[in-house]
Order: sequence, then C-alpha cells, then structure tokens
Amino acid sequence: MDLTWNEFERTEMRVGTILEVNDFPEARKPAYQLTIDFGSQIGIRKSSAQITKRYQKEDLLNRQIVAVVNFPKKQIGKFMSECLVLGAVGEEGDVVLLAPDFKIENGLRIG
Repeated sequence: MDLTWNEFERTEMRVGTILEVNDFPEARKPAYQLTIDFGSQIGIRKSSAQITKRYQKEDLLNRQIVAVVNFPKKQIGKFMSECLVLGAVGEEGDVVLLAPDFKIENGLRIG
C-alpha cells in the first residue's frame, strides 16, 4: 500500500547523538537502552535498540543516528521507549544503523 506525500511528511525522522548506552537484560531479544540527544527543540529521548550483533556499547557513544521521534511511546518491559532508531535489517536480524556521513546539528529533520 502506497503512502501519500502528506503521510510521509508527518513522519519526523531526526538526527540525534547517542549520549548513553546500557545493557537491557530484561529484553526478549538482545538490545541496548539508548539515551539520545535530539537538540534543544526535541530534547533527550530514550530508545531500545536490537543492535547488539554489530555494535559494542563503547562504539555507540557520541555516534549520530537517525530516529523517528513522533511515534507514540512504547512500553518494553519496565523501559519506556520514546523514539524509534532506524537501521537496515539483514536476513539474520542484524541491524546496520542509519546515520549522516558528516557530523551535523542534532535535531535536523530527514527529508
């Protein structure tokens, strides 16, 4: 089913920088809990991301990523996910994060 242009424009994909990475042992599938800075207008958001196959915690700190920031919050166990980190999902379920090629301002919209 195709989206209309107006539907696509409502999706807020923004650039953010990962400030904190924690293990998420309660998750059903291996995941990290991320704290992400999306700049002064959006602020700090948290997300759960199943990215443990390709990324170590220390590799994620201060890394810029792309996430959808206007989906409803989602309760995952005792953790509240406030945005959806985007990545390409391989056949084995491994995720490669989407990210800008250059360091840019947090909060910039993807279009």
